[in-house]
Amino acid sequence: MRPEGHRRLAVLIFEKTYRATLDALSDGFGCQAAEIWSFDDAQSRRAAESRLAAQGARVTCRSALKPLVCAFREEIPTISLERAEIVYPRHPAAHPERFLREAYPLTGMFPDVDFRLVPGPKSTEMPAYRLRLIYAGGKERRLSVLAPNANQQGELSPCGWMICDGVGARLSTSYEAIYHDAMAAIRGADFPSVPCFEELNIAVTLPSPDEALGWGNEVLSLCEALHEELYFGMLEHFQQRFGLPAGDRSLRPGQIVPEIRVGSECSLRIELRPWDPVTPAAPGPQPLGGAVSALAADQIAQELARIPGEVFAGRSVIGRPIEGRYRRGSDRPVMITAGQHANEMSGPIGALRAGQELAQLARAHFTLCPLENPDGYALRQRLAQHGPHHMLHAARYTALGDDLEYREAPPLAERGMRDLAYELSGAQLHINLHGYPAHEWLRPLTGYLPRGFADWTLPRGFLLILRHHPGWAATARRLAEGIAARLEQQPALVEFNAMQMAMAARHAVAPGEIIGGFACHLTEDCRAPMPLTLITEYPDETLSGAALIAAHDAQTAAVIAAYEAFQALEVLDWNVG
Repeated sequence: MRPEGHRRLAVLIFEKTYRATLDALSDGFGCQAAEIWSFDDAQSRRAAESRLAAQGARVTCRSALKPLVCAFREEIPTISLERAEIVYPRHPAAHPERFLREAYPLTGMFPDVDFRLVPGPKSTEMPAYRLRLIYAGGKERRLSVLAPNANQQGELSPCGWMICDGVGARLSTSYEAIYHDAMAAIRGADFPSVPCFEELNIAVTLPSPDEALGWGNEVLSLCEALHEELYFGMLEHFQQRFGLPAGDRSLRPGQIVPEIRVGSECSLRIELRPWDPVTPAAPGPQPLGGAVSALAADQIAQELARIPGEVFAGRSVIGRPIEGRYRRGSDRPVMITAGQHANEMSGPIGALRAGQELAQLARAHFTLCPLENPDGYALRQRLAQHGPHHMLHAARYTALGDDLEYREAPPLAERGMRDLAYELSGAQLHINLHGYPAHEWLRPLTGYLPRGFADWTLPRGFLLILRHHPGWAATARRLAEGIAARLEQQPALVEFNAMQMAMAARHAVAPGEIIGGFACHLTEDCRAPMPLTLITEYPDETLSGAALIAAHDAQTAAVIAAYEAFQALEVLDWNVG
């Protein structure tokens, strides 16, 4: 489905090179003493301090992104620190716990320190954390850590700031300018009705490499944060442009592709491109149970071919093949899918592993489609060449820019595979494998917490979501209990869950109802034709190596647990009466 009248050549919309914020400040700096907050990595900030010191200025350059975390990394002595009492700010224009979440992952970074985080009074003043630090021997220190923010379009957001000889004022930063110029360029561009384009490419270079925080998969990544801002900001713009509600997943603007790379300068280039039909080169074949990175699409097809059964197939919008298998048996039929959101890597591997295991049972009855969104998957592989440990949310949707589950009008393409699977099997349970960010998800230029996803800000373990039709609540609960009981036999997974849930709870992210050590969300939902849908959510985005193996171990175990628990149900609600 090509957008009508789309030109096959790239069309430039905007291009600009920016002077790095701290480089520009070095020209004729007029302060004797200054504190600066900017969106720059630590190395760039230290270099700027040295340049300004050579001009006779006493300057401290701080991070505008996560200033409290950076203060502990860069300025606050932590040797012999025993307790840190932190009063975090609250502002009427921000989420009540926003600044508590910004303090993540301090307690993991400094495990020997007793952190006590408590809310402060609501105030419209510039946010600041108030600290009382207690060291060995009783030595005490009190200080404030400023968190410069500005109210931008009704949302309190981190910003550039400078205190020059005691006077504070906004500081224009190249990072903020890139985002606002990109959004202004798209707002001013003329687009036809949807789809508006094939690929909207937003290419950015920043001289800011990622900085590991020393806790789990957490990094300070200005590049990743800008990817998130540009992707979701553009998506929100097109939702508004075409009169759709915030969070709508059916809009088909086309593929929105921010490509954010580390480079020697700050630059922005926006252009319309034709779809890229080439699937990027990927690692060679990996042992399925030991896969340490996303599988190549060719290997996914080869592993699927190992499962005997009836082939059903379709094609993506761009034309990539989508394959499934129908394995007929005497059990109650089950649908298994993965790769709906193609930046979630553990699902396709777990689905294939589980499918191959189930295929060993003569009675097994299931359909399997391990990669529903091959166009998004190809984009994920392309973007991962420069951001292998980034969330890459631009790759989660199809080439049309929509979520395939919400597609109702032609071309059904990717969405049609589910219809085929249901027609073949008549399955009453759909097991749909998903993932979510394995490290903090933030949007620093539009309120910090991602709009519509505030509860997904921090990893909080392996989650189970059970959707059910009206009248199926009792069956859904019995199924959830059966799945959880089987997953409890995975001690490493149970321990992982407990650790992540405890850490998230310290930053006001509640897990929800717990069944057998697993957060389970049971909701009534009529969208799917089958009465029961299990959605697994493992924090897998950004993972590789042993951490990714643990992720697809969990997905495999969940499929087997759900299949067995479903077969063990004595009565299904549709059989009653």
